[in-house]
Amino acid sequence: MGDKEIKRKGNSYPDRVKEDKVTYEDYASLDDGNRYELANGVLELMSPGPSVPHQIISAEILKRMADTCDADYLILSAPVDLILSAVEVRQPDLMMIHRSRLGIVSHRGVEGPPNLVVEILSPSTLRRDKLDKSRSYAQYGIPEYWIVDPALGALERYELNGEAYLLSEIFTSEMTVHSNHIPCVSFTMGAILSRVPDLSN
Repeated sequence: MGDKEIKRKGNSYPDRVKEDKVTYEDYASLDDGNRYELANGVLELMSPGPSVPHQIISAEILKRMADTCDADYLILSAPVDLILSAVEVRQPDLMMIHRSRLGIVSHRGVEGPPNLVVEILSPSTLRRDKLDKSRSYAQYGIPEYWIVDPALGALERYELNGEAYLLSEIFTSEMTVHSNHIPCVSFTMGAILSRVPDLSN
């Protein structure tokens, strides 16, 4: 990256501080082997690779979305950059983009607000997903945000209301997940979680 110094958040080594905000171009040129998100011009070091249960849940939700929504929506799973601005780049676990809006998809990633983003909680990402990303996704006009909590076996569905999200419904067990914005969605958390093996040993 030449002489540019990058401000990082969430690492254990001394930060090198840059006066200006980090941009997408700076972010895209990083090659240190780590995964980052870009939050208002600050690099945030992402957690190590997600757990096996996390990945199974993500794959099972994607599979069920594809079963009923593939004709109308492009469904993407991490790691794909969601480029919301020159200084805001996220990597949601899942995204849905209506096929009438595929103009926002490029070789770099998704360059605009998708119809839906999904984040799957883990202990290390709870604050980031529930607070920081919620504010970011709302600020850039993403109409719907789902937070999946494996520990509670729940899916929280949030809808954008003005500049913030309102919790619309919480789905657990055999309640059918549905969406006013994405009517093709139809699955249960019970079915998703039944596919996660007991990995306690």
